Amino acid sequence: MTFAEPETHHEDTPRGRPFRGRARHRTLVAAACVVLGLGLIGGAVTGSWLTGDEADGPGSRGAFTAAGELWHGVPVDVLFPPTVRGDGAGPGGSDRSWTRIAVAPDTGCEAAFDPLLRQALAPVGCLRLLRATYMDATRSHVTTVGLLFTKADAAAMTSLKARFRKEGLDRRTDLMPRPYAAKGTVAEGFGKAQRASWTERVLTDAPVVVYAVSGFADGRKVTAPRPAAEATKAGSTAAVAQAGLGHEAQGLADRVERGFRKVVDSVTEKRS
Repeated sequence: MTFAEPETHHEDTPRGRPFRGRARHRTLVAAACVVLGLGLIGGAVTGSWLTGDEADGPGSRGAFTAAGELWHGVPVDVLFPPTVRGDGAGPGGSDRSWTRIAVAPDTGCEAAFDPLLRQALAPVGCLRLLRATYMDATRSHVTTVGLLFTKADAAAMTSLKARFRKEGLDRRTDLMPRPYAAKGTVAEGFGKAQRASWTERVLTDAPVVVYAVSGFADGRKVTAPRPAAEATKAGSTAAVAQAGLGHEAQGLADRVERGFRKVVDSVTEKRS
């Protein structure tokens, strides 16, 4: 809803010339009051937009903007905790825990995604990419989890999410995120050929894409990767599913996303 500027009324009679009767005088006074009232209402509403009043609740424009600024103002240990608990996150509701073994420097997106995925994400742009790699408690699995901060507004993020859902882009093996294989760690051999399972979530209440990709810590190649949505289904006989790698990707992405949302809530509460 938009509010027009109050109309200005000019007298077309010479200055000091009397009006024709009290009726006309009362009509003009009433009209002036209506215009003044509309102007005050419009000014009050417009003022609330400019000052951010009532704009910092969950899903608001204030919260959306705050979320997009977190990449440069929040400690890495908050976005990617040194240890992450995954109660009930494993196959059959078993517990999981992960230890962070490497944090990538904040970068652009050129080398982080397969070409077709990079193309699919192009409409929302790449402002900054934050990534960390974790290993599980058994040191058998490694998982890279990432937060892609985009340049998009809420409408563009909503459009991208709809496209991902409609076209199943988050299930295609030619649109997988790439791992961060940190040298000198158990993830050193975690390359493109070692990707086993992955998940990608386009958020609409923040200009952020959350993703995770998992693999074996011993560097073995995976010939039949599976999206986490498939690899976590009960009764799946795929090797990736049997190894629990779908749960690794999904569990870490879930918890990093939850932590991110808590930070957004905290920031917007302070602003309100």
